[in-house]
Amino acid sequence: MSKRAFGTSAAPLTPAIKVGSTIYVSGQVPVDEHGAIKGSDVAAQTTQVLENLERVLAAAGATRADVVKTLVILTDIKRDFAAMNAVYRDFFPEPLPARSTIGADLAIDVLVEIEAVAVVE
Repeated sequence: MSKRAFGTSAAPLTPAIKVGSTIYVSGQVPVDEHGAIKGSDVAAQTTQVLENLERVLAAAGATRADVVKTLVILTDIKRDFAAMNAVYRDFFPEPLPARSTIGADLAIDVLVEIEAVAVVE
C-alpha cells in the first residue's frame, strides 16, 4: 500500500500521511503559520492546536468528523485537563474520537500537543 504525504514542516516530520483510507496526523502544537506560539493559557492553546489539526486534516481530504483517535499531551495534566477538555469537547462532533491523555514535558515551551488518526471512506 502506498503512502501519500500532506504538508511540510520545519521539523523532521510530515504533518500528515495517508495510507489507504487512514490518515495519521503528527502532533500539532499551538503555533501560527509563522511559527509563533499562540495563547498564554491551555484553553487558548488548545483552540489553536485544534485549528491547526483541522487545517492538516483538510489538506489530506478529511474533516474533524473523520477523526477516530487522538492523543492529547499536556505539560500539567492536573491543572489543565478540565480547560483543555472543555475546548476539545466543543470541537469534535459525536461520536467523539477515542482518546488518550497524558502528561509529559514537550520539546517546545507550550502547554498542549494533539495528534490524531482519521479514517475517510
